[in-house]
Amino acid sequence: MVRVGTRTRTHRTRKWRRALLATLLTAAIAAPLSGATRPQIPAPAPATLPPITATTLQTAYAANRADASRAADMAAAHGDTHRAAADRALAAPSRHLLTFDGRGTGRATEVLGDLVHADRVAVLVPGSDTSLDTYARFHKAAAALYTDLTHRAPRDTRTAVVAWLGYETPATVSTTVTTTTRAKEAAPQLRAFIRHLRAATPAQAHISLLCHSYGTVVCGRAAAGLDAEDIVLVGSPGTGADSAAALHTRARIWAARGSEDWVADVPHVSATLFGTTVGLGADPVSRAFGARVFDAGDADHSGYFTPGSDSLANLARITLGETPEVPRA
Repeated sequence: MVRVGTRTRTHRTRKWRRALLATLLTAAIAAPLSGATRPQIPAPAPATLPPITATTLQTAYAANRADASRAADMAAAHGDTHRAAADRALAAPSRHLLTFDGRGTGRATEVLGDLVHADRVAVLVPGSDTSLDTYARFHKAAAALYTDLTHRAPRDTRTAVVAWLGYETPATVSTTVTTTTRAKEAAPQLRAFIRHLRAATPAQAHISLLCHSYGTVVCGRAAAGLDAEDIVLVGSPGTGADSAAALHTRARIWAARGSEDWVADVPHVSATLFGTTVGLGADPVSRAFGARVFDAGDADHSGYFTPGSDSLANLARITLGETPEVPRA
């Protein structure tokens, strides 16, 4: 009787969440399709640097740390102590920033590991509500993956992780999160970044994109022509495509969703309103989509990179070219 009651409560909770999410999606369709005003925090313009190569990496790291330090001073003078602290953390000598732009919500690309000699490189693409103000959370995920890769990799395999906050992410509660607009804007930047990244890594380096939440929409839009071996979709609300084949990429497409992830209740629908498509299409973990589905255990929406979790272990396995575990029946 207890088990039946638990299943009933779980069913009711899921039904309630699905109704709520459907209501939010309907409201998004009816609302004006414009992003909310984002805070404008002063910072220096990004440094003008030579193209990324193995020989220019250290120059880029130093210049971007210096920019982060100046941005911290400007944010403090502006009265934003939270942003000042975030910028100052990125300016630490131990941080390796490929890019940094402290203006507005901010953008940054950080390297963990030795990119020049890495055989396996994971590029993390974040989802909604990721900015310099919340960057510590994104860095924590990248660091957890790098630690797991370091422990798991064979003796002769070197790894690196790149945290790519290279676009303006939408807010979770906004109209933009229900459309592909931000993803379409970000896709060319992600493709260009991966091309530049190739110039700084060994010719044989294997690059895997690990895309989370709205970041999966970005990866879906960037997939065609993206120079990567794997595209991994976790906690995805949809990619804007009806199937893995519709992404038109040579990369292997992987997908997973944790059993505690509320995104399971997002309606997989799309509609066109005033020339804008609202809704993100097919469910990437569905059989019809055609991705290689792997096990994410009991991860919730923000728990895919939790140390010791099934999801993190399988993300590391994919990055290393190993076979991940599949969902339990």
